[in-house]
Amino acid sequence: MNDTNLLENQPIAWTPTADVIERAQLTRFMKQVGVSTFDELYQFSITETEKFTAEVLKFSDIRFNPPYEKLLDTSDGAAFPHWCVGAGLNIVSHCVDRWQTDEMKDQPAIIWEGEEGNTENLTYKELFEQVKLCAAGLRADGFGNGDAIGIHLPMLPETVILLLAINRIGAIAVPVFSGYGVEAIASRMEAVGAKALFTYGEMLRRGKRINASQVAFEAAEKCPTIEKVFTINSKFRKYTQEERIERARKEYAEFQKLTEEEKAKYRRKKAQENRAKREEFFKELEQMKIPQEEIARVRKEMDENKNKSGVSFGLYDLRTEPRILSFQISFWKKLLESGKENLETLSHLEPTNAEDPLIILYTSGTTGKPKGIAHTHCSFPIKAAQDMAFGTDVGRGTRISWITDIGWMMGPWLIYGALINGATICIYDGAPDYPAPDRMWEFCAKHKVEILGISPTLVRILATHGDDLPKKHDLSSLRAFASTGEPWNPAPWWWLFEKVGASKLPIINYSGGTEISGGILMNNPLVPIKPCGFSAPCPGIDADVLDDTGESVGANQVGELAIKNSWIGMARGFWQEHERYLETYWSRFENVWVHGDWATRDADGHWFILGRSDDTLKVAGKRVGPAEVESLLVAHPNVAEAAVIGVPDEMKGTVMVAFCVLRNADILSAMSAEREKTADEFDDTKHPLSFGDENASKMLAFQLELKNLVAKDMGKPLAPSKIHFVSALPKTRNAKVMRRVIRAAYLGEDAGDLSALENPNAVEEIKNL
Repeated sequence: MNDTNLLENQPIAWTPTADVIERAQLTRFMKQVGVSTFDELYQFSITETEKFTAEVLKFSDIRFNPPYEKLLDTSDGAAFPHWCVGAGLNIVSHCVDRWQTDEMKDQPAIIWEGEEGNTENLTYKELFEQVKLCAAGLRADGFGNGDAIGIHLPMLPETVILLLAINRIGAIAVPVFSGYGVEAIASRMEAVGAKALFTYGEMLRRGKRINASQVAFEAAEKCPTIEKVFTINSKFRKYTQEERIERARKEYAEFQKLTEEEKAKYRRKKAQENRAKREEFFKELEQMKIPQEEIARVRKEMDENKNKSGVSFGLYDLRTEPRILSFQISFWKKLLESGKENLETLSHLEPTNAEDPLIILYTSGTTGKPKGIAHTHCSFPIKAAQDMAFGTDVGRGTRISWITDIGWMMGPWLIYGALINGATICIYDGAPDYPAPDRMWEFCAKHKVEILGISPTLVRILATHGDDLPKKHDLSSLRAFASTGEPWNPAPWWWLFEKVGASKLPIINYSGGTEISGGILMNNPLVPIKPCGFSAPCPGIDADVLDDTGESVGANQVGELAIKNSWIGMARGFWQEHERYLETYWSRFENVWVHGDWATRDADGHWFILGRSDDTLKVAGKRVGPAEVESLLVAHPNVAEAAVIGVPDEMKGTVMVAFCVLRNADILSAMSAEREKTADEFDDTKHPLSFGDENASKMLAFQLELKNLVAKDMGKPLAPSKIHFVSALPKTRNAKVMRRVIRAAYLGEDAGDLSALENPNAVEEIKNL
């Protein structure tokens, strides 16, 4: 497979300056190791992996108690290495405990902003205190070492606190996407035997309230191991802080004008309104058939908390006869109060082993049934911290933000990696282009973000709003962009680099996965960068591109992305699915991890990811990665997004079908007759049109124009057989296009797990084509 025309001869877009190289964390590490070039470092990292890993542990100041007896033991085979054998390590101590020094304790650990603009900050001292309170509360409620605890929350300060508190007591965190439905949550919680689940009252997304707790409660009813569901009160307000202050001032001014008798009447009226709200809340509970003993317990808890205005959390609608719930409902505030009462005796750091389970991360299911990826105290966090320091150049005090969710790998990656490095996590919880398309630029300017993690899909959306919006904001604090989750197309890459970064800020492309604990390939601040590419593999990862026989391919040849060594962040298998883990990654070639991505290296040694190899099509005897064709389609100024699948064909075996999202649907009516002259180049007389007869000829002309665009670059046999225009592509919340879902919907097949979909309506649209 060698159809890489789009990526050949890419120019160097960014070259590090002497200042960038001098201040880089990677430069500091190289001085520690005693090498002078990145190439030397990389060779050392893959030929002396144990020594390299020992140096990483030293660099990150990871301290074991007791120390490890052996750093790496591969006696169970390459697929199941044991790291830090015999060592004691609870990674939370390196996230918060060790930063309680005069130099660090008052530095910001978390800067959080909600969709409506409300903010909340925590210093390392405050975070430490909150983690201890939560840990003590969890222990007081009977949870402890080895218990699995689910996290169904948006990205909040409480999410960070909870994750660390769960790990602090030796329990296993099981985060799930905050937008999951009932079955997706229930199946994951049941698979791990979760004993508790934390959820949220309501979330704001694009100004709309989403009831999260209702979904979580229904899911908990389906999971018999769950003993308690905790809810966290919603953070959003009806008004901004400034509006609330102004309203309060006006209300107080009006109140002061009243006579004493009128003031007393006003107070009675307010108290009556609050009591009415409270009783209305309990009436709703009764109407939902909640058992009286549970209502009485909630009423008592509200009395104890002196909460007279009701509780802000959603409730599930049983629509059944009254019954005893299989779990208790409790509250975050109550948990912390219990933690305060038991702080001295129950807030201690659990003495865990380095290889004890820390977190189970579920993949989004883009390739079928979701996989529960098991990671330990010495795997995921250490690899995350390494990549963050060496790739995105994060150190003490660096402000890093990433648009993500706790249920995706990058949520925990952001938390563990930033805190181990002593950095500041800048969290935006909301739609990144709401209420205005410059929301992210405003957020970065306001909080002086230095490293911004942003997806190619979001960049494509922001680019449609023009070049001027980023210029409205002071983005001088930004030092780099970072991106992961999907391959780039050249146009949005260049827009971000030139129009937002003024051709000065590097884009740290990052590709790996949940099973890797981070990256296989990653740009870094020491090596020049090409558009859409990767300057090198991550240090410590012996990456290669292999053909069907397991041999390395040459320059500009495409093959399977593979890893030929063990690394500390490697998954410790799939949760309770030993054989599936081996089949997924270790079955192709002996002792080689095959990742499932097509990749290529150019003549200069730069790497490119072309898409999932399980998405690969064989058309006219040639293998084609969908991303190759998609990149050509989105190069057209009127195409915003594209996805390509292969479908069976009696004559050709497989043909390509493309699905395109247009930047502006109105452009179809403005197509010139000139484009229709290409109609004789393809036989599309049987092509279905969905836009009506009036625009049919112009639509056909545009489809043919796009086909010719692909044919010109890749050859006529590799042009799509059909092109459909749709309003959206099915995607996960972290912006991965789900091609298997598109294919199944188009062919009328079972699409499998759809729990990760952000926009299920897109599937229905494709089914109806």
